[in-house]
Amino acid sequence: MRTPIVETKNKVGESVELFGWVQTIRNQGAIKFIIIRDVSGVIQAVVVKNPRVAKIADSLTLESVVKVVGLVKEEKQAPGGLEVTVNEIEILSLAAPELPIPVIEKTGETELPKRLDWRWLDLRKPENLLIFQVWTIMERAFVDYCTDNGYIEIHSPKLMSAPSESGAELFEVKYFERKAYLAQSPQFYKQMGMASGFERVFEIGPVFRANPSFTSRHDTEFTGYDIEISFVESHYDVMAEEERFIAAMLQAAKDQYGEKIKKTLGAEVNVPRIPFPKVTMAEAKTILKKLGVPSESDGDLNPEEERKLSEYIKEKEDHQFVFVTDYPKEVRPFYHMRHTDNPELTKSFDLLFNGLEITTGAQREHRYDVLVKQAKEKGLKLEPIQFYLNFFKYGCPPHGGLGFGPTRFLMQMLGLNNVREVTYLYRGVKRLEP
Repeated sequence: MRTPIVETKNKVGESVELFGWVQTIRNQGAIKFIIIRDVSGVIQAVVVKNPRVAKIADSLTLESVVKVVGLVKEEKQAPGGLEVTVNEIEILSLAAPELPIPVIEKTGETELPKRLDWRWLDLRKPENLLIFQVWTIMERAFVDYCTDNGYIEIHSPKLMSAPSESGAELFEVKYFERKAYLAQSPQFYKQMGMASGFERVFEIGPVFRANPSFTSRHDTEFTGYDIEISFVESHYDVMAEEERFIAAMLQAAKDQYGEKIKKTLGAEVNVPRIPFPKVTMAEAKTILKKLGVPSESDGDLNPEEERKLSEYIKEKEDHQFVFVTDYPKEVRPFYHMRHTDNPELTKSFDLLFNGLEITTGAQREHRYDVLVKQAKEKGLKLEPIQFYLNFFKYGCPPHGGLGFGPTRFLMQMLGLNNVREVTYLYRGVKRLEP
C-alpha cells in the first residue's frame, strides 16, 4: 500500500512503498542518494550494499517516475530528518535524459515564456504546486461563503448571441449559419437569476476578453468569480458582501498555508479588517493630483494611479484594499444604475488590492424603461439585447453584483509579478499552446 511522503514521519522503523518523481540523484562511491518527490513532499532514499537495486538506480534519469520500497529511519542530515533505505526500485516511467527546462532551479533562471512552453514540467516545482494548493483552499472558502449565505450556484452559457459587455474585446465565432460571441462575463445571466427570484447567485467559470495587451495582468481567457444579490439598497451592500468573502478567503489561506507561503514565496498573508477604505472617483483624483500623479482621464484610473492611490491608502489607513466608487456614466456600461441626485455618476465601484484592480461591481438598473433609455444613450441597438431587456419587463428586484478576478487576487496575495504564474495554462494574444 502506498505511503504518501508526508506520512513517513509516522512510519519510522517500518517498511513503506513510496511513489513519486526522481528530483535529484547523487553518487558517493558505492552509495547512491536519490531525492524522491510526490505531491505531499520530498524524502531522501539511499541505495547501499545492494548491487541489484544499484544497477536499476544507475539507469535513472531526473524526473523519472518510480516506486521505491524501503525502511524509514531518522537521519538528521537528510531533508526532513528522514531517509529510506531502499530494498526495491521499480521504474514506472523513464524520463528522457535531457529535460527541456530544469524542474529544480533558482528563481528566474529560465525565462517565463520558455517555462510556459513546458508548463507541465514547470508545474512540478514545489512553489508552483503550492500556488494551486492555495488556489484550491481559496476557492473552497469562496464557495463555502456563498453556500453558507444562501447563494445558488449557476453555470451560464459561454456562447452568446450578443456581447455581454461592450462591443470591444470580443471574440466572434462561427455558430452554424450565424455569428456567436464568447462570453465576456456572465453578467446578463446573473441578472436573469434575479428576475427568476433566486435572490442570490454565484458562478465560477471562464471569461473571454479579446484584449491585445501584453501586460503582466492581462490574459484573453481567465477564471472569474461572480456574484449577484437582490434587494440591495445601494452598491455599498455589494461592497460589504465582497469584504466578507475576501476576509474568509484570506483567513482560510492563512490558516492552512500561511507559514508555507511565507517560507516558500516570502509573502505574508494578512486578513484585512472590515470595512475596507472607500473613496469616490472624484476624491481619488483630488488625492492623486496632490501627489503629482499624472492623469489620462477624469473618470478612470490608469495603472500608475492605481498603484499610487493604494500606496496612499496603505500609508494613511494601513490597509491593502481600497474601493473606488461612483464612476462617471461615460466609462460604465448602460446597465449600471445612476445616482438620483447626480445622474452623471453611477452606483459602481472597483476594488484595488495592493495597487491592482481585482473587481468591478455596481448596483444594476432594474427598471425596464430606464434600461432602454440608458442603452439608447450608449448608442446600442436594442434588437440584439432584447432578450436581456425582457428580463426586466415582468418584475425584477433592485440588485447588484460584481466580477472578481482570482488570478489577479492570488498574484497580489502571494507577491508574484504576473498572472501567468498563477494560471494553470495561460492564454494570451500569442499563446494557444500547450
